[in-house]
Amino acid sequence: MSTHDDGARPAQDRHVPVLLQRCVDLLAPALSAPGSVLVDCTLGMGGHTEAVLEQLPGVRVLGIDRDPQALELASARLARFGDRFTPVHAVYDEVADVAAEHAGTPDGLVQGVLMDLGVSSLQLDEADRGFAYAQDAPLDMRMDQSRGMTAADVLNTYDERDLARILRVYGEERFAPRVARALVRRREEHPWERTAELADAVRAAIPAAARKTGGNPSKRTFQALRIEVNGELEVLERAVPAAIEALAVDGRIVVESYHSLEDRIVKRAIAAGITSSAPPGLPVEPETHRPYLEALTRGAEAADPAELERNPRSASVRLRAARRLRPTPDHLISSPPRKEPR
Repeated sequence: MSTHDDGARPAQDRHVPVLLQRCVDLLAPALSAPGSVLVDCTLGMGGHTEAVLEQLPGVRVLGIDRDPQALELASARLARFGDRFTPVHAVYDEVADVAAEHAGTPDGLVQGVLMDLGVSSLQLDEADRGFAYAQDAPLDMRMDQSRGMTAADVLNTYDERDLARILRVYGEERFAPRVARALVRRREEHPWERTAELADAVRAAIPAAARKTGGNPSKRTFQALRIEVNGELEVLERAVPAAIEALAVDGRIVVESYHSLEDRIVKRAIAAGITSSAPPGLPVEPETHRPYLEALTRGAEAADPAELERNPRSASVRLRAARRLRPTPDHLISSPPRKEPR
């Protein structure tokens, strides 16, 4: 189907939310009271938000997305809920500011936060966005196309060492130096412009024996560039602690990650909350050092066979959830200062 036709399709026809009912069930106990507020930090096509609004009639949802097209499509999908849904154009590390401005609660805190990380179905399926290695398109990869540098900018301006670092760290590409060398050599002939050219070049740079398993050999390079262009891991490092601090007592956070780099950040933030910070050997644990989170999942949950059959994009999901036990005035989680997108 053409991009034009695809753009005309309503959001509900374009996306199957991952672990939809599991997410709603985990959030529901915190959202049962009238006036409860959920922040959907990664609104996307609005599937998770729609299920929450349908099943929990007393809830309002603040839907954050950096992609104006996603906000437009999701808002059309959710228009029937009236003022129970508020779209917000922002990056999700601004979750605390969004909650304070829009939640309407006396303390600016909310009862639930949901994060469904990674690239959205909209971005993958729109050929001209440049996220997919299977479709030829301009090398863009920006989640918000109104600002920031593109994937082509990265490929055409970063030196070989920085490209190798990005591929190794963000793409977990074991042939990172070899691929980076090929990318730099190729741009000396003419600048990078198209995704098909990139996919072909990466494939040629990876040894033939390594291309026989693991799917498309360029997928790790595309992942690495997408993460770099959108500052995804830097944003997530700030966003998870900020989301935890935006939760009222008994509030719940649910996060779906899709690769180990994301899951590691989420795991670390939740682990900090479920662990006592008291020095060992104290006869009585001070209240201010007691855990401020309770884990609601045993480690990270994966999709079951039924989910995998229904939604192949759930194959790599790792879900973690936690409940806020108490305020933390004495040990707010420190997070790096926010930087503007590149």
